[in-house]
Amino acid sequence: MTYDRYLRVDDLLSLQVPQSAPAEHDEMLFIIIHQVYELWFKQILHELDKCERALNADSLTEFLRTLKRVHAIQKILVDQVSVLETMTPTEFNRFRNRLNPASGFQSHQFRIVEFRIGLKDPGYLKFFRATPEHMNQLRAAMERPSMYDLFLRLLARKGYPVPKRVLDRDPAAAWEPDEQVKDVLLSIYRDPGAHIDMYNAVEALMDLDEAFMLWRYRHVAMVERMIGFKRGTGGSSGVEYLTRTLSKRFFPELWQLRSDLGSSQWG
Repeated sequence: MTYDRYLRVDDLLSLQVPQSAPAEHDEMLFIIIHQVYELWFKQILHELDKCERALNADSLTEFLRTLKRVHAIQKILVDQVSVLETMTPTEFNRFRNRLNPASGFQSHQFRIVEFRIGLKDPGYLKFFRATPEHMNQLRAAMERPSMYDLFLRLLARKGYPVPKRVLDRDPAAAWEPDEQVKDVLLSIYRDPGAHIDMYNAVEALMDLDEAFMLWRYRHVAMVERMIGFKRGTGGSSGVEYLTRTLSKRFFPELWQLRSDLGSSQWG
């Protein structure tokens, strides 16, 4: 066994195939950045498997330790945008037309990450009709309980009054914010000391949600910096669509309950 054989370095280095002819210098950067994103998405999915096992086993310690790793990966995802921004709009436009009709919409791993955490939208399935294997993976992720579902079930097992309708809901359905779930989570925030393990868990979920929000923002800003308000290569409205994604939240009740905490005197 050698380093190269173990990591299959030759195979890895053969995967960067620019489509421009002659090859534009910056297309290599574009390809590598996005391939690295896909590798990190794969690792996040691997860690989400462990998160689910920990939740099913009522092991908050293992759950939090694993989420800490996911959060560290998320920081890398955000920082990678800065590397891509070293390419100028002119340099990008020299090969951008070669990407048609490819689009970030078609990252099945990113959609699976969203589905697995709790942000399910069957509307995205249509972008994977040409790749049945990816479509099947997305359907499987949509039909299984999300990490948020599993966390709420853990809360119920620990005696928190999570509504039965929430525990028995169709896991494939898009999550709808629930007032009673918000009240359960609010009770944890109102007395963190009495619920310290759960408080640490919900704050870790907030870290996860906020980090994805920051990544979406950096992505939107980078795209506008590169192409302005041109349409996306996959036919989307580009920046206009991406801006709408900034309102996405995996755990909406955790954000909503902030308005119910403490005094409002500071506005």
